[in-house]
Amino acid sequence: MAGMKVNEAAARSGWSARMLRYLEAATLVVPDRSPSGYRLYSDAHVERLRGLAELRTGFGLELSDLAFALRLRREPELQEAVEGWLEDWREPPGVAWLDWEQQKQERLLAA
Repeated sequence: MAGMKVNEAAARSGWSARMLRYLEAATLVVPDRSPSGYRLYSDAHVERLRGLAELRTGFGLELSDLAFALRLRREPELQEAVEGWLEDWREPPGVAWLDWEQQKQERLLAA
């Protein structure tokens, strides 16, 4: 089974070996495994890692943002719940957002 071990993949992708392990735990980039358990990265994995870095810098995203986006794709129930919440969300007309939040907090404290 051919492939790069974690240190070589780290050097070629610009990520540290420690971050590659973190990305695997977050299921953002999951390498293959050798029969003895070594992580084996392909050229495609390295390109995916480079693309991930570009997404972060280009759009100011955190890894947790991307992990959540991945969860949305994998968990239809979560996707449906988030989409439902977004559809229902509207800023109250004629009231500044901060004022509305303040009024909400005052009502909660009064209850």
